Amino acid sequence: MPTAILARLVLVEARRGGLPWLAAGSLALALLLAAFLSQVALTEARSLQLAVVAALLRACAVFLIAVQVSASVMREVNDKGLELMLSLPLARASHYLGRLAGFGIVAAALALVFALPLLAWASPGAVALWAISLALEGTLVAAAALFFAMTLAQPVPAIAATAGLYLLARSMAAIQAIAAGPLVEPSVANQAARFGVEAVALLLPSLDAVTRTEWLLYGAPDAAAFLAAMAALGVYVVLLAAAGLFDFHRRSA
Repeated sequence: MPTAILARLVLVEARRGGLPWLAAGSLALALLLAAFLSQVALTEARSLQLAVVAALLRACAVFLIAVQVSASVMREVNDKGLELMLSLPLARASHYLGRLAGFGIVAAALALVFALPLLAWASPGAVALWAISLALEGTLVAAAALFFAMTLAQPVPAIAATAGLYLLARSMAAIQAIAAGPLVEPSVANQAARFGVEAVALLLPSLDAVTRTEWLLYGAPDAAAFLAAMAALGVYVVLLAAAGLFDFHRRSA
């Protein structure tokens, strides 16, 4: 199938582009930080190590995926590879979805590799759920990066837009809590700001509910809550893929 072939090409490009070495460097940095914390922490050293290492590896996974997707698309555009692919008798949907599938596999591989060291501190069940969540979260980041890279056609704006979307989605729960806090004055301007924050929150994925360090520290989440969070991520990935396909067809027509 053309989609499978394109996904395989994405994997080959990621391997040849040095992504495994960057992942290995991220793991080494996390383990060195864990060793350092074991020497300086006075109490709860294992919990502190787990929390810091998990947060660092999640951030590294998101960053590596966003940069890999943006760099891959820009390289193909600059080398005229995209024009060559579009000249072939291949449906544009297959081209776009094949690349997205390949980046999704890259995200899953990174999640698996980054989850393995956490087995030294957390239970296998909690680590498995954390890895599944990180894989889907990484796929969402890949879909967003692919959309912005295809739309903006420049690597820096594409990475910045992806990072902005991710950070805003991650911090939206805190922003909502601040906007609805008891210290907020009941003025018209504050009420309008609160409604604006709620409206923006409806358009963003609930990333604060996924890949949580609490799962590793205090046990696996409730099955219903976990499945609901994963389903929400899946819906947002589909929406991003649909938006990217629409833009890809419009520009290539």
